[in-house]
Amino acid sequence: MKYIIGIGTNIGDRKENIENAIEAFTLIPKCEILRCSEIYETEPVGYEEQQPFYNACIELESTLEPNEILGVCLGIEAGMGRVREIKNGPRIIDLDVILAEDKSVDTQNLTVPHPRYTERRFVMIPMLDLFPDGTAYGIEFSRHLLGIKGQKIIQL
Repeated sequence: MKYIIGIGTNIGDRKENIENAIEAFTLIPKCEILRCSEIYETEPVGYEEQQPFYNACIELESTLEPNEILGVCLGIEAGMGRVREIKNGPRIIDLDVILAEDKSVDTQNLTVPHPRYTERRFVMIPMLDLFPDGTAYGIEFSRHLLGIKGQKIIQL
C-alpha cells in the first residue's frame, strides 16, 4: 500500500529535523520511500504564537497496515524527542498519515484521509510536488487550494 506522510517541524534545526525523519523511514523494515517533496517554510496554523514551520511530504510504500504506519510515525516522533504540550504548538517533529492509497480508516487513534489536510496549504503544496496533476490515488486534492485563505508558504 502507498501512503502520503506529512512532515512538519518548528523547533531546532528544522531542515535537519525533516531530513532525519525521512532517514528514519528508510530504516523501517517493509517501508520504501518512493518520492519526497521539496521543503517549505510555512506559517503556523491554529496556535499562531510560535516560530514558522518547515513542511514536506513523502510517498511511502509498505506492506504495513495504516495503524502500523501510525505506530511507525509515533515511534519516529518519540525517538526524535517529540513532546506534546500545546495542541498545534511547537514541535521538533510531526508526522501525519495523510492518505493511505484507496483506503479509508476511522478509528479512535487514526482517521485517513487526514480530516483537515484539505484545509492546509502546508500539506497540499508539498503533495503537488509528488502529484503535479493535483490528484493522488484518485482523489483530486488540489481543487481545495482555492478555498484556503492565508497560510503563507515559501519553497526553500
